[in-house]
Amino acid sequence: MDANTGRPRNVTLKDVAALAGVSIATASKALNNRGYVHVQTRARVIEAAEKVSFTPNSLAKGLLAGRTGTIGLLTNDLEGRFSIPVLMGAEDASGTGKMSVLLCDARGDAIRESYHLQALLARRVDGLIVVGSSTDPRKSLGSKLPVPVVYAYGPSEDPGDLSLVPDNIAGGFMAVSHLLGLGRRTIAHITGEKGYLAARDRAEGALRRLDEAGLGVAGGEVLYGDWSEAWGRSATSSLLDREPNIDAVFCGSDQIARGALDAIRDRGLLVPDDIAVIGFDDWEVLTTGSRPQLSSVNMDLEALGRHAARKLFAAIEGTDSSGVEKMPCRLVIRGSTVRVG
Repeated sequence: MDANTGRPRNVTLKDVAALAGVSIATASKALNNRGYVHVQTRARVIEAAEKVSFTPNSLAKGLLAGRTGTIGLLTNDLEGRFSIPVLMGAEDASGTGKMSVLLCDARGDAIRESYHLQALLARRVDGLIVVGSSTDPRKSLGSKLPVPVVYAYGPSEDPGDLSLVPDNIAGGFMAVSHLLGLGRRTIAHITGEKGYLAARDRAEGALRRLDEAGLGVAGGEVLYGDWSEAWGRSATSSLLDREPNIDAVFCGSDQIARGALDAIRDRGLLVPDDIAVIGFDDWEVLTTGSRPQLSSVNMDLEALGRHAARKLFAAIEGTDSSGVEKMPCRLVIRGSTVRVG
């Protein structure tokens, strides 16, 4: 007991060393498996630590190694649609209790981002994961930071940085492959704003797969517009006026796909019997709430977050990487392309 407070006193390394009959330095080496310690001495120290229920202070251990056991996650994703799955993946990779992740949202403001960056560095984080709000390249934080940085979802403009991004081209290719595998041959593509790299990449993958099959996109062109249900409805309705025989629509987002489902239903057509519809992002609140439930391409952002964290840990240990790594997407099949039940 502590003589001053009357509360149980925390057991220290000094107590372990005294019980084992060794110096504090020797006790530290034995418990942390660092330096040479005789086998019998190490066993005696470990036995002493177990006897007094000694738990090393993780912060003190980190400071001895020049680390704090924390990483910062800096994002501009206002809604959390992309940053939260990445954060969950990073925490999974960190391991329960082994590494803490501090999340800061810059809200798309460069001044706020700079403030959060300095705050994280002041907390002596061991590294940073920067999550973009889109897959468009963003300005690098620079190469003179005192800690390693990994960019996730939105890549850095600097090829010397390490960036991990979803493979949207492969995702578009995968979506159209699924439709072709179902026997669909008149496939349209309705997507978001052409200024977004994600929209162009998904369209590139879709067109590449159609070309391999000796087909063109229904309607003669990719339809670019807003990332919204309203655009999905209007674009699909217009498309059906011009191309009443389309049998599948690949949409660049789940929101657009929800609009497409409405437009098809308004025409008295059935999904997927008459027209199959597939989205992108696999935003569960939309995909599982659709009628029928929506097939979609999932960017597997939790896996991307886990990989980003592992890459960051490797960089903290001295193994640096650079360039852009594309992470695989996966297809989630539901009732909008394959009738269920």
